[in-house]
Amino acid sequence: MTRTLEMGATPGATGVRFRVWAPHAQKVFVTGTFNDWSPDATPLTVDNAGCWAAEVPAAAVGHEYRYLIQGPQGPVSRIDPYARQVTHSAGNGIICDPRAFDWGDDSFRIAAGNELVLYELHVGTFNATRDGHPGTLDSAVERLPDLQRLGINAIELMPLAEFPGDFSWGYNPAHPFTVESAYGGPDALRRFVKAAHGHGIAVIVDIVFNHLGPADLGLWQFDGWSEGGMGGIYFYNDRRAHTPWGDTRPDYSRDEVRAYLRDNAMMWLDEYHADGLRWDMVAYIKSVDGSIDDPANDLPEGRSLLQWINTETGQRFPGRIRIGESMRDDPWVTRAIDAGGAGFDAQWDAQFVHSVRQAVIAPDDQRRDLDSVRRAIEHRSEPDAFRRVIFTESHDEVANGHARVPEEIWPGNVGSWFSRKRSTLAGALVLVSPGIPMLFQGQEFLEDRWFQDRDPIDWSRAEEERGILAMYQALIALRRNRSGVTGGLCGRNVAVHHVDDAAKVLAFHRWERPGPTDSVVVVVNLANRVVDGTRIGFPRAGTWKTRFNSDSDAYGADFANHPAPDVEAGGEGADGLPSSGMVGIGPYTVLILSQDG
Repeated sequence: MTRTLEMGATPGATGVRFRVWAPHAQKVFVTGTFNDWSPDATPLTVDNAGCWAAEVPAAAVGHEYRYLIQGPQGPVSRIDPYARQVTHSAGNGIICDPRAFDWGDDSFRIAAGNELVLYELHVGTFNATRDGHPGTLDSAVERLPDLQRLGINAIELMPLAEFPGDFSWGYNPAHPFTVESAYGGPDALRRFVKAAHGHGIAVIVDIVFNHLGPADLGLWQFDGWSEGGMGGIYFYNDRRAHTPWGDTRPDYSRDEVRAYLRDNAMMWLDEYHADGLRWDMVAYIKSVDGSIDDPANDLPEGRSLLQWINTETGQRFPGRIRIGESMRDDPWVTRAIDAGGAGFDAQWDAQFVHSVRQAVIAPDDQRRDLDSVRRAIEHRSEPDAFRRVIFTESHDEVANGHARVPEEIWPGNVGSWFSRKRSTLAGALVLVSPGIPMLFQGQEFLEDRWFQDRDPIDWSRAEEERGILAMYQALIALRRNRSGVTGGLCGRNVAVHHVDDAAKVLAFHRWERPGPTDSVVVVVNLANRVVDGTRIGFPRAGTWKTRFNSDSDAYGADFANHPAPDVEAGGEGADGLPSSGMVGIGPYTVLILSQDG
């Protein structure tokens, strides 16, 4: 369906037009500071679609307001479902003009998927003081120069919609159209996006459509109607309402609810200039229980909702990225819409994170499964390798019973040699494997323990672990081919050609168009011992220069700095490749080699 009339409070030349969907209401009034909160001074009139509306000349931007609804069970007071700003999650709506912000000449365009390096960021903890208040979008702006120096070119913001209280991960949206007031509200997000674009960094917004709330959820029984004590007009009122996060799954079969979710997705892209959307757990939009193929639990209307919104996103906002989280490695998520799929550009890859984390966390070298690592590097659910987002740390993987990788390696001693060597080995694999790499905030300087929404990032660690930070900067520069000699790290092709499980050494070739400055060979040592003189296959003869050695003492004073000289590959083939050379590599180390033009 196509929205023909704007919902919510829309400022205009003759006042503000209010429009709200309440099909079971007998009467609806709008009350606010413009009519001294009169309960009946400003009635709305209803149309055949159950939408109530009125033009209110006295209302203006900045006024607070609510709807008073005479429903089947009596009167209820509700915040506008489309409110763009609220005083707080249980407070009042605030009339605002989304078009009033000065974007200047913002014409930023997000990089292509094969050039992206993502950075997942939680506003409340990213740059917060320890005074009992969460960080804000404006305080996060202060750290954008640090992210620019790190080298990432896209931020993935954890959900921003208004939630109960001031502290949350954000996956409990109470008011989907409102930017969290504790983070600074709507204009703070616009300032953040504008500033990020000025630093060459895209902004992707995480949206939650698989459930809403459940606390402070104004949509619950919105107009007073429900069945069986369930959620009313915005929600399923039967078993389909159930999710792991509450019985608050939106009713994807209702046109008005579909339009509500579609309007919300478009809002982030249009009104906030977001460069893409990351959808939380789409498995629970297409299925009641999150399963991939179970007809008894299928939600065909959820599938069609994903296709509809992704189609419109592609048409109205070409180039913006669409990322779906399923954690099921479900090919349907990234399959093209005209082929029956959901049409996402990429999905989070569950196989990569679990295999690589296990490989570096295991305390015994002999328990490191190189074949599992090989499969993680080569895995893809679509022919295009950049249809997946790969990582070892995310908000889920460093909480919910898990910790950050250095903490998992040695609990309570993240600064240890073992924690630094093996966690950065995992981080390097993220940045050199095919896929869209993602770091979680603070990973670049070994933020310790686990993620909590009340525990701010300790930015002093950036100085304490400046060697580790320098390593991530070097890796990201190579991943983005900033020097022009590692083009293969932006390439779609990979072949793991050397797997020595006894020595715990593997090597793989990355390329787009094989040749000097494109082909890259990566060598990985997953054991705590030096490996000297091991023969590795190379795709061509000649000099292969060592562009990166994670064992360098530039990254840690106690690193072995084991020599990794350039390799002269000769005509003797190895590992199924036409040339080979002798490689030396330090313990728990990654080497990156390529040829000059």
